[in-house]
Amino acid sequence: MPAVVLLLVVLATAGSGRGNVVLGLSAVAPLVAATALGRRATIAYGAAAFVVATVLGVHEQQYTAGTAVAQSFRLLAVALCTVLAVATCDRRLRREAQVARLSADAAATRAVVRISETLQRALLGDAPRVDGLETTVRYLPGAREAQVGGDWYDAFPLADGRTMLVIGDVAGHDAPAAATMAQTRGMLRALARSGHARPASLLSALDDVRSRLGMDTLVTAAVATVDPLGPDGGGVPLRWSNAGHPPPVVLRADGTAEVLARRPDLLLGASADGPERHDHEILLCPGDTLLLYTDGLVERRGMTLDDGTAWLVQALRERAEQPLDRLCDGLLGALGTRGDDDIALLAVRLPS
Repeated sequence: MPAVVLLLVVLATAGSGRGNVVLGLSAVAPLVAATALGRRATIAYGAAAFVVATVLGVHEQQYTAGTAVAQSFRLLAVALCTVLAVATCDRRLRREAQVARLSADAAATRAVVRISETLQRALLGDAPRVDGLETTVRYLPGAREAQVGGDWYDAFPLADGRTMLVIGDVAGHDAPAAATMAQTRGMLRALARSGHARPASLLSALDDVRSRLGMDTLVTAAVATVDPLGPDGGGVPLRWSNAGHPPPVVLRADGTAEVLARRPDLLLGASADGPERHDHEILLCPGDTLLLYTDGLVERRGMTLDDGTAWLVQALRERAEQPLDRLCDGLLGALGTRGDDDIALLAVRLPS
C-alpha cells in the first residue's frame, strides 16, 4: 500500500500538468506503512517519500524564486509526517507485543488450570459406587487461577457391611493443601478399615495420627456411616460425627429438608489434647437423600453462613423430586458464577 501511494502521487503529478502540484501527498506513504509494517520499513518509506517529493519538485520546477519557500514547507511536512509515522509505528508495535504477551500468559494460565483440575480430580479418584445406595459426587473448582485445593469426598464399604461416607476440607488452596488432603484421605481409609468404624472414634484416631506425624494443618470433616441392614421398618440408621464442618442436610422423601445441626467438635489439628468427639444418630427412610458438602456451597460473598444454609435448604426442597444427578447439577447451576472457594458434594439416596 505505501508503494501504491507513491506510484499514484507520481502518476497524478505527471498527469495533472505543470503547476498542479500534488506531490505533498507522498507524505501519506509512511503513514500507511506505520499501520502494518515495521519501524525500518516505515523509515524507508518516509525516506522514499521525501526523495519522491524532492525529485518531483525538481521536475515540476518548484525551486524557483517564487515557489522555493512553498516547496520547502512541503518537504518539511513530508519529514514531519515520517517522524509521526515512526512514532505511531513504535506505539503500535508495543501494543501488539503487549497483546501477544497477554495472550500467551492467558493460554499458559488456562493450561495450568486444566492441569490443576485434572490433578485435583485424580487425587479425588473416581466417583464412589456403593451397593444398595445411589451415590452422586460433584467437584467444582473455585474462581482462583492455577490452584488446587483440599476439598475431598469419599465413600467405601466397611467390614461389617456398613458404608462410610466422608466429606472434608483442608485449609489452604495450593499444592501443599492438595497433598495434605490426599494424605488425610488415605489415613482415614486405612484407620476405618483397621477397626475404627465409629465416626467419632475414627476422627479421634485420625487426629492422633496426624498429630504424631507433625501434621498441624487444620482440617474440617464430617464422617457418617449408613447401615443398610437397619431393621426399623425399612429405615436405615445414619450415624455421624462432625469435626468443625458444615452440617449435613437430609432431604426427606416427602420434600422436607432437615439440617443436621449439632454442636460440632473441634477441627482436626486444632488441639493436641485429643478432645472427646461425639456421635449423633438419626433414621433415614426409603427415598431420603443425604447431602454432604464443603463450605464453598454455602459461603458466598455478600451472604452469611446462615443465609447460605437457608438457601441450600430451599434449593433442595425445590428439587426434591429430581433424580440425584439433576439435583446436584441444579444446586451448582443455581449458584451462577463460580465463587472463590472450591465445592465438593457427596449425595446419597436410599432407594424407594
